[in-house]
Amino acid sequence: MKSQYCLWAKRILLITLVSLTAACAMPRVGPNKNEIKSGSVEKSGNAYVVTVDDRVSRLTNVQPPLGFSDEFKRAGRLASDTINPGDRLSLTIWENVDNALFETRVTPLEEVQVDGSGFIFIPYAGRIRAAGNSPDALRRIITRKLEDQTPEPQVEVRRLAGNGSTVSLIGSIAAQGVYPIERPTRTLSAMISAAGGLTIEPEIAQITVIRGKHSSKIWFQDLFNNPSYDIALRGGDRILVEQDTRTYTAIGATNGQSRVQFRTQTLSAIEAIATVGGLSSATADPTGIFVMREETPEVTNLVLERDDISTPQRVVYVLDLTEKNGIFIARDFKIRDDDTIYVTEAPFTQWSKAIGAITGTLGAVGSISTANNTLNTISGN
Repeated sequence: MKSQYCLWAKRILLITLVSLTAACAMPRVGPNKNEIKSGSVEKSGNAYVVTVDDRVSRLTNVQPPLGFSDEFKRAGRLASDTINPGDRLSLTIWENVDNALFETRVTPLEEVQVDGSGFIFIPYAGRIRAAGNSPDALRRIITRKLEDQTPEPQVEVRRLAGNGSTVSLIGSIAAQGVYPIERPTRTLSAMISAAGGLTIEPEIAQITVIRGKHSSKIWFQDLFNNPSYDIALRGGDRILVEQDTRTYTAIGATNGQSRVQFRTQTLSAIEAIATVGGLSSATADPTGIFVMREETPEVTNLVLERDDISTPQRVVYVLDLTEKNGIFIARDFKIRDDDTIYVTEAPFTQWSKAIGAITGTLGAVGSISTANNTLNTISGN
């Protein structure tokens, strides 16, 4: 009886040792909670490990600002009839004498090009500065120039397509190209509309305006939420429409592991996890959700209640969905560009894998009797 008892004790011990060994050797998605926390600065690691609460969630809710500078917003709208270098003009001159300067009483001068210096040339009137004048002002100038040579000339000046004041639109626009700034298209929203609108979802569209050596970027939706962003355009402006390029990475015990693009301006931890299919109900540990980030020194100082950090720091934010208000906190915690979300496996997962491996091994032996003989051989009986 004692011998039988010792035999079963050895078998149980052996199975336990095999289970422990198997548990350690079983494949897994990554480190467990304790292994991550052991890498904290407090334990001579290289990352700060911070448990997320309402305070931390509020302090870390910092998104890179987008918006036009005051220089862009202060620029007034161009007068729709102001002539600019490069514009094309149409002129018609009427004379009230039989012996007309231009041989006929009505002389059309089509497609008169304003040169790069802003001047045009009119026969018998000479070189005249057109840029900066309205068509009516230019009409009066030409009339005065011709009055000395023909009595009471009548002049009409019309501004054709304003090729001298154009902007270029590129990127996710229905009709990319170069467009003149005219009365209906003097503002950013009007010009985008004239080009056929966006070809991407408005929620993820960003607009960059490049003017000389300066550039500013805004969200497309801010054009309508903030009227001051519907800026007046200037000749030579370049407008780029592109999709939001921010991404985050989800790995571990989720139902989908991948690099994911942002689909909204702001994204919470709950939304980010839901986007990849949520937590794996079979393996995920809801107490071990980690958000790994290269945090700014300003935010790091606030979170850690310090004032001596001056460089970006590795910070691991810990979310526990089982805590009181845990889901609300995860809903309020914002994900940022280049974050990594890692969900650990529940502790029982490794044991389940080990038991499964042992059970599979016993089945492979062929029978309990064969397994018993195997154990006896191993144990020396």
